[in-house]
Amino acid sequence: MNCQDCGKRPATLHFTKIVNGEKTEFHFCETCAREKGELIPGAPNGFSIHNLLSGLLDFEPGNTNAIGSKPQEVRCEECGLTYAQFGKLGHFGCSSCYSYFSDRLDPILKRVHGNTVHVGKIPKRVGGLIRGKREIEELKKELQSRIEKEEFEDAARIRDQIRELEKKFAAN
Repeated sequence: MNCQDCGKRPATLHFTKIVNGEKTEFHFCETCAREKGELIPGAPNGFSIHNLLSGLLDFEPGNTNAIGSKPQEVRCEECGLTYAQFGKLGHFGCSSCYSYFSDRLDPILKRVHGNTVHVGKIPKRVGGLIRGKREIEELKKELQSRIEKEEFEDAARIRDQIRELEKKFAAN
């Protein structure tokens, strides 16, 4: 595919822009993309994952995060990394950073992934215990719902199912 601007060189940069649900695709050679001022990955002004992370964390000078306090106020006591430094680096300094920044991470994970709990696929050969735990959690939610609706017979049946599953997975 040739560049849609000059038509001479092969298109090596492919951009997809989605604005208000409308998808537009652009195919440029590197020269035309530079002339148009498009961001080129790896270039000095190019896009990086750190820029994305900083944008999600709302790191700008003088800006406050979603919780409303200044990012540099929180510091990991193990490695000394501040929340602002985490935003610039794009990675943590140590495993303890997860604990120290956890209250700020949950809203970000929810914004990026839609949830704070992994609900991806589970391999069949090793996922029996995980699937069982998920089933028990779902049944507990259903049990609570039935109790709130005062459907006690259904609640008792679900309670018994939970007990059976817990016995089954406790034996393994």
